[in-house]
Amino acid sequence: MVEDLPIVYVRGFAGGTDGINRVVTDPFYGFNEGSTAIRVGGDGEPLFHQFESPLLRLHLDEGYEIGGPPASLDEAGEVAPNSIWIHRFYDVSATTWGDKPQEYSLERAADDLYTLIRKLRDKTGGKRVHLVAHSMGGLICRCLLQKVLPDRGENPADHVEKLFTYATPHGGIAFDIGFGLLERARDLTGIYGADVFGRERMYQYLTPAAQRGGKPPDDWRPEEIPPGSFPLDRVFCLIGTNPENYDTAHGLSALAVGPKSDGLVQIEKAYVPGARHAFVHRSHSGPYGVVNSEEGYQNLRRFLFGDLQVRVDLVGALPVATRHDVSWQAEVRLSIRGLAIVMHEQTAEHWCPIQLSLPVGQDTADTPYPLLTLFLSSRAPRPDQATGMRYGLHLRLLSVEQSDHTLWFGNHLERVADFDDILIVDMDTGAAGLTAAAKWNSEIGGALRDYEPGEAERLADENPVPGVWVASVPLPAVARPILGPAARLRLTVTARG
Repeated sequence: MVEDLPIVYVRGFAGGTDGINRVVTDPFYGFNEGSTAIRVGGDGEPLFHQFESPLLRLHLDEGYEIGGPPASLDEAGEVAPNSIWIHRFYDVSATTWGDKPQEYSLERAADDLYTLIRKLRDKTGGKRVHLVAHSMGGLICRCLLQKVLPDRGENPADHVEKLFTYATPHGGIAFDIGFGLLERARDLTGIYGADVFGRERMYQYLTPAAQRGGKPPDDWRPEEIPPGSFPLDRVFCLIGTNPENYDTAHGLSALAVGPKSDGLVQIEKAYVPGARHAFVHRSHSGPYGVVNSEEGYQNLRRFLFGDLQVRVDLVGALPVATRHDVSWQAEVRLSIRGLAIVMHEQTAEHWCPIQLSLPVGQDTADTPYPLLTLFLSSRAPRPDQATGMRYGLHLRLLSVEQSDHTLWFGNHLERVADFDDILIVDMDTGAAGLTAAAKWNSEIGGALRDYEPGEAERLADENPVPGVWVASVPLPAVARPILGPAARLRLTVTARG
């Protein structure tokens, strides 16, 4: 059973004094914001759907209490471990309270986060806390893990259980226009403190004092968490892929950072190599932002409290580049029973297909292995629903023909895949241990809601080592001319506690 631990939310960049003053008037620094959406019902009419906010939903779904201002911990007695707290690091830089404001410092925000965590551990008796951060808040958390705690001679894993980041610029913020002049002007002037997104400044607050020299080495990558610093399997990066809706509220930033972004952070800079991650078609913030979205919340909830981790790999595939001018891409969507949203969506339409023609092991956001990692809960999403242990993995294979960086459409059918099918997987954790069944949707007759797997669909555990369950599912015969006869999806399942 997953242990209840305090959750600390860390918000993102607020800009100058006016922005900071607006932020500090909100008791929850914006994490209490929800959203509404419309979808078409069975009668063809639009229906209303609401997401209440990550704070309220954790209270409703997981029984978490919402704590008061962090200063209240000084006078509090025992505090419930299943409680949520806001790291109000901007308060000291606001003019709202009448005191002389301090200039904002990311390092001081990370130091103050350390103090808050120490208080929470003392008051709750919890061994560690979960950190949940939006945008720059993820960099504050990484400053704590990679610099503040190592400089104190402490192990970050002793203080933090898991780190979940929404749309954090782990690799900094860069622009597609200006030939680097915009970045240099930002980093030179430090306008509103935005130089925290530049490479040299990131090197200062992400590197322990004992290891830091002057400028970062040429091979230093800000998005990497160094080996031994914090376990990568305890980090999750949610990556937004919708730049247009960020511009609705924030002007022309998507034009500056480019279309392969959430409107502010480019896709390839929004993840930590080796960490768990998911793509959702949401913007950096605003009405269609990642934080105030059901997609973001469901990924957060399952990462923090899910019973199982499932890694899906494409294995046994032959080299797919049959011609030098033809490349192959995969699109993946993940749906979980009981949810009205897609948990993970990596598609060409959203600027993030999986590039199967990249070298195996190349470490980018587009890396082909694994296809994805998901987290499942044996509890139902709601009391009136079945458990979320059935999921559908939609896999599409597409070929792209180009020459000299120009696409060729002579033999092309737009949005028509060379292979398109959905793997339906059912998992159960009963008295006999983990059992699973899988079948391709093209082989299922009738409605999916009526489908029940039979013995023929049961998957056998291929791994004799206890604690890790492994099974393989061959691709349908129609995919074999593309990927070869041995191509299959490998499911690796580990229990989480």
